[in-house]
Amino acid sequence: MTSNLATERFSHAMRQEIYEQPQAIARTVDGHLKNDILFPGSLHPIESALLTFEKLIIAASGSSRHAGLAGEIMIEDLSGVAVDVEYASEYCYRSTHAAVDPIVMVVTQSGETADTIAAQREALTRGVKTIAVSNVAEATIPREASAALITGAGPELAVPATKSFTTQVTVLYLMALFLARKRGRMTSEVTRSYLQKLLRLPEAIDRNLRIWDDLASEFAEKQFRAEKFLYLGRGVHYAIAREGALKLKEISYAHAEGYPAGELKHGPNALVDEKLPVVIIATHDQNDPDSVLRYRRTLEVMKEVKSRHGRLVTVATEGDHEITGIADDVFFVPAAPELLLPIVEVIPLQLFAYHVATKKGYNVDRPRNLVKAVLTE
Repeated sequence: MTSNLATERFSHAMRQEIYEQPQAIARTVDGHLKNDILFPGSLHPIESALLTFEKLIIAASGSSRHAGLAGEIMIEDLSGVAVDVEYASEYCYRSTHAAVDPIVMVVTQSGETADTIAAQREALTRGVKTIAVSNVAEATIPREASAALITGAGPELAVPATKSFTTQVTVLYLMALFLARKRGRMTSEVTRSYLQKLLRLPEAIDRNLRIWDDLASEFAEKQFRAEKFLYLGRGVHYAIAREGALKLKEISYAHAEGYPAGELKHGPNALVDEKLPVVIIATHDQNDPDSVLRYRRTLEVMKEVKSRHGRLVTVATEGDHEITGIADDVFFVPAAPELLLPIVEVIPLQLFAYHVATKKGYNVDRPRNLVKAVLTE
């Protein structure tokens, strides 16, 4: 794969780490796939629990929780396993295991997040097996977990999660395929076809990075003075709306909220006017009827926003000619299966947040009041 990294000069670690995502995603898949076998050896310590567990509970904070929200839909849709996503900071104070035999998965960039350490220790105290998804193999959380799945992100120096987020989502997608195969929901041939599509993503992302970067700068120039933003997405894309809003909030200090697109009329519509940028994820998988239905309904939401003079920034799928007649500004991403689109569509939103913040003159690598790893509760 030809990379943009060799010829690009970066003024911030965050922007460099955005550009490192194709390689990070490829390393993550390579690290957990050997001869068409997923997670060879990594999950052996919990093999018996994997045969009997009734529910997966994902505990995480911040961007890692948004990865968990995307993973919830991936795992439920592909494998049929019931998934609940908890805030790590709330897990210890709730009885989440009533009448079920769960596995608890903790998702963390640093492996040292205090809330997530506490959640995992509480799960282990309750006699539950845990799986840690971490960017740092030697950290506390993967060391104490029953089993650990390490991402291929490599060191992430900027405080905002970028490549750690997309590699977490990649691991969760692999987990969805693993459970689908283990539970007889997917044949080996179908699993292989899904993996082939995942393996093609890094090159597609790399091919589009400079285009998205330039567009993000252009769109940010129009929007960076706005004081509030609304992000909308349906289904698995809601998690990415949440993540896009968090990224903007973290580094530009503008107020941004992520909502399910169908909830616009249930309150957020009151905010929509000519001063409000509304960022809508309107990607779809043309081969998936449910995805197409969600897309059609998202177009109706976009028309509603336009009728109230809201400013539309949209992420859409390549070849979508209808979207340009509605949205003010559009990032086009490569076509992909519905449940792989989150890995691709989040990257233009990372770049948009980056350019909004830098045009305001802020230090995106070290946002005020934030640290890379939250070490105290």
